Amino acid sequence: MREVFVIEKDESQRLDVYLAFVLPYTRSYIKNLIDRGHVTVGDSKVKCGKILKMGDVVCVDVPEPTSTEALPEDIPLDILYEDDDLAVINKQRGISVHPSGSIYSGTLVNALLFHLKSLSTINGVIRPGIVHRLDKDTTGVMVVAKNDKAHLELSRQISERTVIKKYLAILEGNLPQDSGTVTTNIARSEKDRKLMTVAREGRIAITDYKVVERFEENCLVEFRIHTGRTHQIRVHAKHLLHPVVGDLSYGYKKQKFNTGGQLLHSHELTFAHPSTKQEMTFVAPMPEDFAFVLNKLRKMR
Repeated sequence: MREVFVIEKDESQRLDVYLAFVLPYTRSYIKNLIDRGHVTVGDSKVKCGKILKMGDVVCVDVPEPTSTEALPEDIPLDILYEDDDLAVINKQRGISVHPSGSIYSGTLVNALLFHLKSLSTINGVIRPGIVHRLDKDTTGVMVVAKNDKAHLELSRQISERTVIKKYLAILEGNLPQDSGTVTTNIARSEKDRKLMTVAREGRIAITDYKVVERFEENCLVEFRIHTGRTHQIRVHAKHLLHPVVGDLSYGYKKQKFNTGGQLLHSHELTFAHPSTKQEMTFVAPMPEDFAFVLNKLRKMR
């Protein structure tokens, strides 16, 4: 897997320190990657103490696991659309998109391998077909590539920010403004490497928001993300001081509603078909627990 970062500020930061902020790995693993030549700056292999400057392009090639391979599993899959190039999925809550760490089964990839006849191979045997991701407990629409040509074209659109991704979320409290844009840098948390945080370092993250409906102690909000950072909406909701309901990682530890996870739903996805170039929009219905809480808030109001 290749990760590419462009240094946007001149802060005289060491390469290993920078990568520790933007990658979900330990400093020792990052040092190992650099020492083994898996990290380049401007196409040149470098050492850990390399001082980065504005405009530097850092490429990190993380070796794929060789001992595991995702296998087909008969897991229910809600396919909204399918053709020879792609499939559009309504992802359920509680399922990881692809194997990682100690999780090798029960993922969306395992389900895709069972239900679809072909998947792109660009991301290797662990992430076949995966063009973009949703968090384990985030639901909703996502697109999967069935061949490498479609994968490259969809990835290009995502990179150039022409794909429109809209989410719905129920937040704690009420946002003071009806709409706005959050622009921050997001990096790995130094306290917990599994979590992200707003930081001076990191990668730029841009999120538009619009309040759809207000309640006494909550609000329904539509988010549109212009960048695809890990946990972006959840981190930005916390940054706005109104975290997503059900989010135990970035929100309240004591929740009012019994949900299976954060009430964050990938509601709408728009992109150009990789072969026909026709603009396509797909909408995923709310999951039951999301709709239940929303209806309860409306009745309480």
